[in-house]
Amino acid sequence: MNMHKMTTIGLTYDLRSEYIAMGYGEDETAEFDREETISAIETTLQLLGYKTDRIGHAGQLMKHLTQGSTWDLVFNIAEGLCGFGREALVPALLDAYRIPYTFSDPMVLALTLHKAMTKHVIRDMGIPTPDFALVETEDDIGKVHIPFPLFAKPVSEGTGKGISAASKIDNQTELSSVCRNLLKEFRQPVILEKFLPGREFTVGIFKTGNEAIAVGVMEIFLKDEKDSVAYSLNNKEYYEHFVEYRLVNDPTAEKAGEIALAAWRGLGCRDAGRVDLRVDDQGIPNFIEVNPLAGIRPVHSDLCILCDFVGISYTEMIRTIVDSAMARIDPARASCDQLRDIHGAV
Repeated sequence: MNMHKMTTIGLTYDLRSEYIAMGYGEDETAEFDREETISAIETTLQLLGYKTDRIGHAGQLMKHLTQGSTWDLVFNIAEGLCGFGREALVPALLDAYRIPYTFSDPMVLALTLHKAMTKHVIRDMGIPTPDFALVETEDDIGKVHIPFPLFAKPVSEGTGKGISAASKIDNQTELSSVCRNLLKEFRQPVILEKFLPGREFTVGIFKTGNEAIAVGVMEIFLKDEKDSVAYSLNNKEYYEHFVEYRLVNDPTAEKAGEIALAAWRGLGCRDAGRVDLRVDDQGIPNFIEVNPLAGIRPVHSDLCILCDFVGISYTEMIRTIVDSAMARIDPARASCDQLRDIHGAV
């Protein structure tokens, strides 16, 4: 990178209003970002001394790339729209053009979007996670043999989509009904987990590999008794009314932070994100899922709320993410250049 010119950072994202204008619905676009988030990231990067360039979603990125555009770094928060690889699409395109970017690589994003595949890997690493089963078709419902109660959700959705009070399943009738409804509505497999009765945590993590640190553990309390077991889309969207967050550091919370950090490092996540855990009936925090592309909507997103609790400003959060990504630029480019030279020589 030429350090004598201003570093240009491109922004890739899925703007919710653009998709709604194209005819997509509110639920389909629930994970996408609002203008306030894009503006906040862009303004913060400019305050940090970077030149910014709004790129947009994967389709817009492809147009830029084929026209020869490039950037010193891309700040990527694009979620994508279709398929298990939707979060991996933008990073894969950037990898193909040897353009560095923030957050995790295509392998990590494709793996972690599929909650069941992630749990296979987590379990193989010896990290505690509740027993689970995958229902891909209605025929699979009768093959589930995990003792009740269970918890059901779509296998590759975020932001609480598909989660409600009905997600906790106590008998075979509910199992059949909930699975059929989720299969029909989301057109993807349903993951069923042994329901864990204990405390619920989300752990914020910054940086990569051995440098990764858990910056804080936040406990989630749901105020609405009717929805008290489900951190749902509605609860997340209107958290001021339905959710109470507390920064915690007791022994169980500290253990949750340790487990989250082990999962983050084991999965190869990068720069910043969150790990969600719930405590089992033995008092042990269990891995539920990881969000390596966590929301960073100011004030509203869980990671931003947690950062505020521990005294990390939005500017410092963005700075940390960018610095973490910048640290791997030269080795990544050198490796790709060497590989290209080897192929050319052959």
